[in-house]
Formats: sequence, structure tokens, C-alpha cells
Amino acid sequence: MPEPLLDIRGLCKRFGGLRATDDVSLTLFPGEIHAVIGPNGAGKTTLIAQIAGELAPDSGQVLLDGAEITRLSSAARAARGLVRSFQITSVFPDFSALDNVALAVQAHAGHSFRFWRPAARDPALREPARARLAEMGLAARADVPAGALSHGERRTLELAMALAAAPRALLLDEPLAGMGPEESAQMIRLLAGLKGRFGVLLVEHDMDAVFALADRVSVLEYGRVIAAGTPEEVRRDPLARAAYLGEDEAA
Repeated sequence: MPEPLLDIRGLCKRFGGLRATDDVSLTLFPGEIHAVIGPNGAGKTTLIAQIAGELAPDSGQVLLDGAEITRLSSAARAARGLVRSFQITSVFPDFSALDNVALAVQAHAGHSFRFWRPAARDPALREPARARLAEMGLAARADVPAGALSHGERRTLELAMALAAAPRALLLDEPLAGMGPEESAQMIRLLAGLKGRFGVLLVEHDMDAVFALADRVSVLEYGRVIAAGTPEEVRRDPLARAAYLGEDEAA
């Protein structure tokens, strides 16, 4: 087995008497998709926020390539290749799709946003941005304001922006949220194309997507990992079925 790209060890986070994450440990290996599932309130988004550096854990460790990054800022983690795509789209609606991705390229290069000089006019930013849009199937929508894109296109644009940050590990928080069947199928195809290129930690409610994409699955309930394994192992696990998959133990 290769060494983990991302190694989460015993993360705990409490809010008063609530244990949002309770001794959570999991690994992400290079090139795999590891899905995290669980009912609402299970602690999934809190876990992702701690891994991304947006929320400090009370205890535990986050390691990237064997180096501890637990106390690093989210920006410092992104600079090392740990990139999060948000559950709620976070694009600039008045900027074109190309401008949005070019700004992401610019941010990754370490430059401040120069809003008075659109980033998309700079060839050093424009060409990689166009490449990311083409990769995500949005080349024909490059000049469309992000606010005029469909919901699925905005989610795809956000993924293109994440790829513009040259990630080694991607944290994806419900990329299919709010999508219809056709848009969901397209996003699943795009995510499948990332397998083998990046490690992807995927939080997702769509079980068809999870079982189509994931190499491994971890199930959270009340902040704890109650089951983990391959998709088939998790399907057969009685705790996972009772907690989230909607089947009783005899199913």
C-alpha cells in the first residue's frame, strides 16, 4: 500500500455538550475517491471544515504527505495542494466563467486580485483558465457571466476553479446538491475522470453517485465513524444500513 496522501487521526470537535466529531480517523490515498456519508447532523461538514483548516479541532491531527498541517491556515493548506470546493457555490456572479477561473489561477500563483484589470486579459492566467474550462466541458460558456449559468454549470465552474488551484487532494462537499438527473449524471462523469489524478474526499448524499464513484466509504453517525470499507462492504454492514442506507439488518 502507498503512504496516505491525507491522514486524519482522532479529530475531535465539541460545541458545548455536542461532539460534532468524535475521534474521527480516516485516510485518503493518492488517486482514490473516499466518500464520507451519514445522516444530517452526523458531523460531515464539521469534519471537512477541520480538514480544510477553517475550523480548529479540539484534539487530533491532520497530516498531508506525512507532514502535520493541523495548525496551518486554509490558505497554507491550499498552497500545499489541499483544496476544498464548497457545498454552496462561491463564484463571482458578475464575472464571466473565464474570469472566475483566471482569478483562481491568479490566487494559486500567489498574486492579489486585481479587479481593476480583469485577470482574464493576462495570457499567463487566461490559457490555464481556458484549459480548466475545457476539461470541465464549459469551453463554450467561457464568456457567460457566472450568475447566468445554470445551477449545474455553476457547480461545474466551481470544480474548474478548484482544479485551477493545482490540487493534490480535493475536498468536495456535496458537489451534486440541488442538481437534476441529467446534471447529476454529467457531474458523476466529470468526477469519475478525476479518479487516478487526485485524491478526492467526497461528502455526498446521492448514494447512486457514492457507490458509482467511491473506492472506499466511511459512514459517520453522531460524529463517529461507525463503518468503513469498500462500497460493497459498507452496503453489507448492518450498522451502516441501520444508520443511513435505510435497510434493516435482515435486508
